[in-house]
Order: sequence, then C-alpha cells, then structure tokens
Amino acid sequence: MVKRPGLKIGRILGIPIYLHASWSIIFVLITLQLATQYKQQHPHWSETQHWAAGILTSVLFFGSVVFHELAHSVVAKKYKIPVVSITLFVFGGLARIGREPESAKQEFNIAVAGPLASFFLAGVFLGLTKLFPYHEMIGAQAAWLSFINFWLAAFNLIPGFPLDGGRIFRAMVWSATKNFSRATRIAGTSGKLIAYGLILYGAWRAMNGQWVDGVWKAFIGWFLLTAAQESVAQIAIREALAGLHAADVMSPEIPTVTRDISLEEYGAEVLRTGRRCHLVMPDGRLLGMMNVHTLNSVPREEWEHTSVQAVMIPHEKILWASPEEPLLGLLERLLSADVNQMPVIGGEDAHIIGIVSRDSILRVIQTRTELGQAPAA
Repeated sequence: MVKRPGLKIGRILGIPIYLHASWSIIFVLITLQLATQYKQQHPHWSETQHWAAGILTSVLFFGSVVFHELAHSVVAKKYKIPVVSITLFVFGGLARIGREPESAKQEFNIAVAGPLASFFLAGVFLGLTKLFPYHEMIGAQAAWLSFINFWLAAFNLIPGFPLDGGRIFRAMVWSATKNFSRATRIAGTSGKLIAYGLILYGAWRAMNGQWVDGVWKAFIGWFLLTAAQESVAQIAIREALAGLHAADVMSPEIPTVTRDISLEEYGAEVLRTGRRCHLVMPDGRLLGMMNVHTLNSVPREEWEHTSVQAVMIPHEKILWASPEEPLLGLLERLLSADVNQMPVIGGEDAHIIGIVSRDSILRVIQTRTELGQAPAA
C-alpha cells in the first residue's frame, strides 16, 4: 500500500498540507544555522532573540515554500486538474496533482507559477528591509527571506526535470514536437545531466575540504537524478497502459466471505487461497468489502474475537470502476485513494462483474514492457 505522504497539519484552499518526516531534519538545520548567523551578525541581541528569530525565520521560509506550491496548485485547479496534496520535505515542497496537464500551455503556466510566486515574495521581503533597518529583528529576517526566496526561484528555474525549469523546458519541447512522451524523455535526459553535474561538483567540493557543501550538493544531485528517472519511468507506464480499460485486466472471479466469521478465520482463508480481497454479500446483497490491509489494521490479539462485519469497508465507502474506464486513470485512482482493489460494475442492472487489483495492473505493465508491445501513446 502507498503510505500517506506524512503528518497532516491542515488544509489551504481545500488542499491537504503534509509534513514529511525528512522536513524536521532541514527545519532543525536551518534553525541552527540561522541562530548561529544571528549571533555572529547581531551580538547585541539576547540569546532568546537569536533563537526566536531563527525559529520564526525557519517557519516563514517553509511558509514561503507552501506559497510557492500553492501557486502551482491554484493554476492547476484553474485547468480543472485536481490537486491531491502539498507535502513539505527535506528539499522544500511538492504539489501532487491528480493528472498530467492536457497541453504544453497548461504545463508551462503551472510550472512557471511557482518561481513567479517566489520572486514575488523576494520582492515583498526586500521591501520590508527598506522599512526596517538590518540591525532590527524584522529587518534581519526580511533580508534573509528575500535572499532565500530569490534563490529558491532561481534554483527551480534550472532546466533539470522535474524542477520547475525542467517542466518549463518540457512544455517548450512538447509545444515544438507535439509529442508529450518525447518531450518528457528529452527533459528527463536534461535532468539527469544536471543531476550528474551536481553530484560531480559536490564530490569535487568535498575532496577540496568543503565537506558539508560538497555532500549537500551531491545529495541534491542524487535526489534530482532519482526523480528524473522516475518521471521517465512514468512515461513507460503511460505507454504500456494506453488503450487498455478495466475490463481488459479485471478478474471475473468474485471471492466472497460471510460477515459473521472471525478475523482469525478470514486470515486462514487468505492464506489458503492467496486472495487478498473479498466481498461480503449475505443473501446476494452487497454489505461491504474485506481485504488484507483492513485485516492488518486490527491488532493480532483481537482477531479471534472480532468479526469481519465489525471492520469491513462498508458498502457506501467502496470505490467502483466501470468496464470502460481507462486503465491509466484507474491506476491513478487506486494510488490516490490508497487502495489495492476496486470492484467493477456493469450491465443494465449495474451488478458486480469483476475486480481490478493494483497487482494485476502492474503485471500488465511489466509484461508489455518486457515484450515491447506497448502501443504508441
């Protein structure tokens, strides 16, 4: 199962905001760096002021990152592209959208919105430095925030996919070639080259005594390399699933269990048959769905005394697929909803005709990729 992106801290414009576990690392490091910097540059401040300024500046920095990602999200929502979440992590932030843009223009506008938002914030904080002198807390924090937002915008404009600059580059190639897959591969290659360059530069800095700076740049390069490789891999998935629908991969077998068996008995059934999902249908009437994920959410010592009906997914919360639903969109729905299986309903009486699992889709991707029989996207 795909895990949640982190600790949910709230919603902005209807978009859930998460903190990834890695965020705490960079928050502490930035706070320590800023507190030390303020001590050196403003020795007349008290110890409390140094740390308060460091913590507040770090919070405002990550607020700036959220503002950057919200800019992407607002433009995406303008194009009716759902925004799943915004996650703050060690390198900044990530706005996760529900699908790819439909045109190069949409891609360009969504990508450029983030850097423009950061440049805007850099200007706002620069304006504050004109109102408050640098020796004051507000002036010192505004100066650093102006610099870091300018740097954040400039760094993201590097044409290395999947940075904003890489997405802008992909939009330009997409517009020129009219081929999204080709544009992604070209942009992905540029991202890999820039990533390798950062890794080599970081290694060179480390060998010349700049260990912290060198390791950090190499780490960023490694992250960009991994992200670029994953983005190119997604294109292979798109091509492998092109033209396929839920009916092509669904299993017509619909395993069922009774509602009154214990979880201990259900676990034994799963082990015996290898089936990970069952519908609960007393007297032919759908009551709910039971699967391994739900089973594992209950402590093992409670299995013997807990019935399937007590923990199953109720009928009204089950997600459905239609036989004609494109397989790529169905996979995205499975991932977004964090579920492994989805019943398929069809026919004039809208009855259950099969079940699609994430594993079955992944097997299709693997097989078609190995055989090289994926149709052109």
